[in-house]
Amino acid sequence: MDRVYNFNAGPAAIPVEVLQKAQGELLNFNHTGMSVMELSHRSQAYDEVHNNAKSLLKELLNIPDSYDVLFLQGGASLQFAMIPMNFLNNENIAYYILSGAWSEKALSEAKKFGETNVLASSKESNYTHIPKQFEANSLQNAAYLHITSNNTIFGTQWHEFPSTNAPLIADMSSDILSRELNIEQFDLIYAGAQKNLGPSGVTVVIIKKDLIEKANKNVPTILSYQTHASKNSLYNTPPTFAIYMLSLVLEWVKEQGGVAEIERRNKQKAQILYNAIDESDGFYKGHAEKESRSFMNVTFTLPSDELTKAFVQEAKENRLIGLSGHRSVGGCRASIYNAVTIEACEKLAQFMKEFRKKH
Repeated sequence: MDRVYNFNAGPAAIPVEVLQKAQGELLNFNHTGMSVMELSHRSQAYDEVHNNAKSLLKELLNIPDSYDVLFLQGGASLQFAMIPMNFLNNENIAYYILSGAWSEKALSEAKKFGETNVLASSKESNYTHIPKQFEANSLQNAAYLHITSNNTIFGTQWHEFPSTNAPLIADMSSDILSRELNIEQFDLIYAGAQKNLGPSGVTVVIIKKDLIEKANKNVPTILSYQTHASKNSLYNTPPTFAIYMLSLVLEWVKEQGGVAEIERRNKQKAQILYNAIDESDGFYKGHAEKESRSFMNVTFTLPSDELTKAFVQEAKENRLIGLSGHRSVGGCRASIYNAVTIEACEKLAQFMKEFRKKH
């Protein structure tokens, strides 16, 4: 197969085995004579897909029965608004820790619904690290505390989550299923699928049932967590094909040895690339401070814009795709989500060494 090494930030790489299985079932899923895309979302055939995805996610992440798993639409961007709409009112305050562009966008939406407070931020350093100096155990009138667990643009990641007296909400769009979690640390986790869970189109929400009960009642029906929880995420037509692909990715993770094995590989992949940066005598410079480095998005700069352009172009010629950095950081970014192989990271690290010697 003429496949490239895909380092795109999202939509991102999907395991080849998953793509092959979907290809084989595309015209006739499970002897139905139809594609999954053609199944009624009220049919038994689709119902099995839907519930299998939910069950696998609960199994792989050890999600307790006190939580509900929802399959929604609109991406993380809709969650930025849906969360304050459901949980922020005139009597409480939404607290945010800013660690990148996506947490800024989440805060911006919350401001439209009520009072907000920035508990900590690393914006002054252009988000080179996860904020450290803050007190989260005595928040006053807190609706919730919101964090972004991994920052795709800046290449930083929370490695220890904050202890807080408020409900803790996390945007995990870019690192869910990449490492083991204690789900009970959180009251709500949300994640767009297009990085570690499958193709774009479905958003996973893991929410404590007690929190659902506390949600505002006067919100539009489609934007109420209670609506989707009570209907098993089938209130309206769900993104059926995206959920089917999610179920295949979850089966793949289980076959690989579960989240613990995925985490081990992800750390190995990241170390390969960070070693290439650290051993380059300053030719490559990591954007993130070492203690905040992401295992999902490796960001680095080169000595000049001209060299950066040459790096991206020559990498492309070597079938290493998606390495341009975001404009707010510059340089390059290698997104090494679950489906990116160790081989791909070794190829990139070797290319980085050869490019440095050449230039």
